[in-house]
Amino acid sequence: MNTTTLSTNKPLISVIIPCFNHENFLEDAVNSVLNCSYENYEIVIMDDGSSDGSYKKAQELENLYPEQVRAFTQKNSGPSVARNRAIELANGKYILPLDADDKIGRKYIKQGIRILEADQDIKLVYCEAEKFGLKSGHWKLRPFCPESLAKDNMIFVSALFRKNDWSRAGGFDERMKWGWEDWEFWISLLKHGGKVKKLSCIGFYYRIHSISRRKAVTKQAKKMTIDLLNEKHSAFLKQHLGGPIRNPRSWSKTINKLVPYVALFSNYRLKENLSSLIFEKK
Repeated sequence: MNTTTLSTNKPLISVIIPCFNHENFLEDAVNSVLNCSYENYEIVIMDDGSSDGSYKKAQELENLYPEQVRAFTQKNSGPSVARNRAIELANGKYILPLDADDKIGRKYIKQGIRILEADQDIKLVYCEAEKFGLKSGHWKLRPFCPESLAKDNMIFVSALFRKNDWSRAGGFDERMKWGWEDWEFWISLLKHGGKVKKLSCIGFYYRIHSISRRKAVTKQAKKMTIDLLNEKHSAFLKQHLGGPIRNPRSWSKTINKLVPYVALFSNYRLKENLSSLIFEKK
C-alpha cells in the first residue's frame, strides 16, 4: 500500500491501536476512526497477548472492514513493543496511536494532517481532550513548552506525527513497561528541534475506568521513569532545566541552580573543619 492513494491523492495515516484485555472497548475505538472525516486511513490493531477475547474481536473487525482494518497479535510484551511492532507494519506517512479504550473526534485526523502537510517543521500535533466513563469533563492540560516537557508530560499518546520521525527518534522505549512511555517518546522526538501544534478542537476522548493505566502508575514506576530520563536525555534536561530532573520535579530548575552553591558551601565547611582539626592537633 502506498502512503498516498490515487483515489484521494491525500497522504495515508495509520491509526495504531495496541490492545491488552480491552475486548469490551476495542470496537468503540475502531468505530471512532471509521467515523472520521478523513478518507485515507488504515487501522492497525496489535493485540498484546490478551487473555480475553480481544484478538478475536480484532479479527471480527478486520473481517467486517477488510479495506480499513488489519489485526495482528503478539506475545504479551507491553504497550511500547505493541506500538512499535504495529508502526513497523503500518503503511502510512503519518501515525496516530490510539489506545483500545479511548476514542478520537471526527475532525481530529483531517485537521492534524492539514497542519503537518503545511509545515515540515511541525513534528507533533495534538488537540483538546475530554474524559468520559467513570469521570467526565474537559481534560485541562498545561501549555506545551520544552522546559515544561522536561519536567512532566502534557501531551497524551494520541497525537499525530510522521513515521520517519518515529524511526529517527528510535520509537517508543520498550523498557518502559510500567507507563509514561509517551512522555519519553515526545522528548526523543523533539529534543533535536521541531515545533508542536495544539488544535483548538476536542479531538481526543480519554476513558476513565477501573483499570485505567494512569491509575496503575506507582511511586516506584515514577522513580524508574525519572532515572531513565535523567540517563537517556541528560543533554536535553541540562539545556532546559540546568541539570537532571529532581524531586519535586517542579523545583528541578531551581534546585539545579542551587546545587553548585551548596557544593561550594559544603566544600568550604569541609576545609574549615579540617583546618580546625589540624589546629587542635597542633
